[in-house]
Amino acid sequence: MTETDVEKLLKAFHREKVEFVIIGGLAAVLHGSAYVTADLDICYSRKRANLEKLARALAPFHPALRAVPDQVPFQLDLSALRNGMNFTLTTEAGDVDILGEVTGMGTYEQLVAFSEGIEIFEISCKVLTLEGLIKAKQAVGRAKDLKLLPELAALLEIRKAEKKT
Repeated sequence: MTETDVEKLLKAFHREKVEFVIIGGLAAVLHGSAYVTADLDICYSRKRANLEKLARALAPFHPALRAVPDQVPFQLDLSALRNGMNFTLTTEAGDVDILGEVTGMGTYEQLVAFSEGIEIFEISCKVLTLEGLIKAKQAVGRAKDLKLLPELAALLEIRKAEKKT
């Protein structure tokens, strides 16, 4: 797996004004985690206008379904996004997972309540909070997510202690 060019992807989303929340490993890293991630995970709004923006933003990167044979036809467009929900993609900028719904958290509109603005590459992005990350990773329950929970809990305690001083 090649490293994802997060900057290129985020700038494309920003240009198209895509509504999304950064989730997963990158969100953990942005909160101070030492976790190493090679992809970008987002939760996106499923409003029609946003689906069109998301498809336009990703089009220059030639998205394809990850771990699906090349012979299987796929085009990430409004129709695909409306008919699907969660997509694991490989692109010319690297791997990106786009989720319309996050296990244990819900849709984009529900995640926004568990997000905060963080600037990355001079772009203000919504990022899942530490509390939200912990809740989502507990709900998914994969081994790699459960291993990250103690670090996320420690980062949350540090943040709470800093706010008291």
